[in-house]
Amino acid sequence: MSASNATLQEATPELSNDGLLGIVALVAVLFVVFGLVVSPPGDIVPGLVKILLARDTLITDYIGVGGMGAAFVNAGLLTLVSAGIYRLAGAKIGGASIACLMLVLGFGLFGKNLLNIWPIIGGVYLYSLYKQEDFAAHINTAFFGCALAPVFSEILFSTAIPMSIGLPLGLATGLLMGFMLPPAAAQLFKAHMGFSLYNMGFTAGIVGTLVVAIYKSYGFVPDPVFIWTTGNNWLLGSFLTVLFLGLVAGGLYVDRASLGKLKEILALSGQSPSDFVALVGIGPTLVNMGVTGAIGMVYVLLVGGDLNGPVIGAIFTMVGFAAYGKHPKNVLPIMVGVFIGSLAKPWSASDPSIVLAALFGTTLAPIAGRFGWYWGIVAGFVHSSAAQAVGVLHGGLNLYNNGFAAGIVASVLAPVITAIQWRKADKPEEKL
Repeated sequence: MSASNATLQEATPELSNDGLLGIVALVAVLFVVFGLVVSPPGDIVPGLVKILLARDTLITDYIGVGGMGAAFVNAGLLTLVSAGIYRLAGAKIGGASIACLMLVLGFGLFGKNLLNIWPIIGGVYLYSLYKQEDFAAHINTAFFGCALAPVFSEILFSTAIPMSIGLPLGLATGLLMGFMLPPAAAQLFKAHMGFSLYNMGFTAGIVGTLVVAIYKSYGFVPDPVFIWTTGNNWLLGSFLTVLFLGLVAGGLYVDRASLGKLKEILALSGQSPSDFVALVGIGPTLVNMGVTGAIGMVYVLLVGGDLNGPVIGAIFTMVGFAAYGKHPKNVLPIMVGVFIGSLAKPWSASDPSIVLAALFGTTLAPIAGRFGWYWGIVAGFVHSSAAQAVGVLHGGLNLYNNGFAAGIVASVLAPVITAIQWRKADKPEEKL
C-alpha cells in the first residue's frame, strides 16, 4: 500500500458493523415514528392485520390497504427485525447490506411484511446448512430474495386454494424458491456481468416465471391487483425531504470532507460489485444516498407522479443502491431515457408503471457509468418498454419486476455495446 493511500484511509472515518446497522435502524425508527404521528394509534394494529392478510401481487400499495400509519410502521418494524437478524448472524455490513436493508424498508410499503418473507429466508438458510456454509455469507441473498414473498401470500390467501392446503403448499413453495436462489443468482450474474445492479430481481424473475408457469398449468392463475394511492405528495414529500437532508447531514457529521470526496464516487462506473462504503467511506456514501434519493423524488414531482408506497419503495431502492453502484451521474441518463420513451410511446411519464420504470430502471446505471451517458439514455429508453412486457410472465409475484426486465436488457445491450466499442477501438485511424 502506498503512503498516500495509507494516509487517505487513516483520514477516512470508519464505522463498525453496529454503527452502520445503527444508521439503518435510525431511518427505520423514523418510519415508525412517522407512521404513529400521521395515523391514530387505534388504526395502526387493524391496519397491520390487513397488510399481513393482503395478497401482495403487484401493485399493492400498503397505504391503500391498511392506511398510511400502518404501512410505515410495517416497513420500519420489518427493517428493524431484519437488521437484528443481520447482527445475530454476524454479517459483515457494507454497501450491499445497506442496499438490501433499504430495499426491505422501501418494499415494506408494498409487498413485504412481517408474515410473508420468512419462507424465502428459511429456504436460503436451509441452503446454507446443506452447503455447510455460514448463513452470513448468504444473508443478502435471503433478504433480496424476498422479492418473491408475494408467492407465499398469494397461495395462502387465494380464494382458489383452501387454507388447509394453502399453508403447507405456500411454505413448501417458499422454502424451495429460497433454496434455489443462491446458486441461481450466482449463475445468472454472469449473463449481465454486473451491468444491472438488481441481480436478484433478474434471478427472482426467472425463478418466479417457472413457479407461476407450473401453477398455471394446474389452473391456478393469480388475479391482477392494482392498489395505488394519490393525494399525499405534500405530506410524503416533506417527510422524504427531511430524511434526505438528514442523510446528507449525517454524512457530513461522520466526515466533514464528504462533499469533496463525493467526486470520487461520481468517478466510479457503479458496475457490480461496487461497494461505495469500502471504496470511499460511509460519510460520502451517506451524502450520495441523500442526494440520489432527492433526485428520484424531484423527478416524480416534476412529471406529475404520485408519492405513495410503491413509489417511495422505488425511491428507497435508489437510496439503498447509492451505497452500492448508483450516483447522480449514472442514474440521470437512465431516467432521461425512460422519460424520452414516454414521449415517443403511447403512455405518459406520470403513468404509475412508467414512474416506477424511471426509478427502478436506474438499476442500469452502470451502463451509463461504464459506456457513457448516451448509452445510458438508450438503456433507459429500451427498459421503458421491457418493463411493461415481462410482468405477465411471473404474474406480478416478483416484486422486482423492473429488475427482471433490466436483467434482460443488460444481458443483451452490454455485450452489444462492448462489441461496438471494441470494433471502433480496433479500427485503424485513417491517415489524412
